Amino acid sequence: MKPVSLLAFVLLGSAAWAETTGHAHHHDHSAGHDRRAMHAAVPDGREPVEFPPRLKEETLANMRDHLLAIQEITALLADKRFDTAADVAEIRLGMTSLQRHGAHEVAQYMPSGMRQIGHGMHQAASRFATAAKDAGVTGDTGAALRALATMQSGCVACHAAYRFK
Repeated sequence: MKPVSLLAFVLLGSAAWAETTGHAHHHDHSAGHDRRAMHAAVPDGREPVEFPPRLKEETLANMRDHLLAIQEITALLADKRFDTAADVAEIRLGMTSLQRHGAHEVAQYMPSGMRQIGHGMHQAASRFATAAKDAGVTGDTGAALRALATMQSGCVACHAAYRFK
C-alpha cells in the first residue's frame, strides 16, 4: 500500500482516499444509503453572501487560517503550553486580529447576522485567551476548553447560516 499524504486525503475526499489506499469499506449502497446521494438531495438553505472577488478570496484565506489556528491551539493545550495557546488565539482570532484581517472593509458586505456572529467569535477568542492564561496558573483546563468550544460554536453557526455566492 502506498503512503498517501493528508493533502491527497483532503483533495480526493475520504471515500476516494480510502479506495486508493485500500482502506475502503465495501458496503451495499443499493438501499439508498449512499451518503453522497443523500447530501446531494438536501438543498443548501444557507443565505448566499456576495463579496467583491478580492475580499472573498482574502476572507476565505482568513477563515482557513482561523481553522489552522484552532488546530494549533488544541495541540498547544494538549502540551500544556497555555500562554502560547492564548497568544495564538488573541493574535490570529481575537479582537486584536480584526485590523489585521481588514474586518472593517469586509463587514460592509456582511448581512447583520453574519457580522454579529463573527464579532462574537472574535470576542470569544479573546475570552479564550484569558481562560488559557488562567489555566496556566491553576492547571485547570476545563474553563479554557469550554471557552474554546464557545469560540468554535461561532464558526459553526456562521458556516451553517451563510455561504459565499
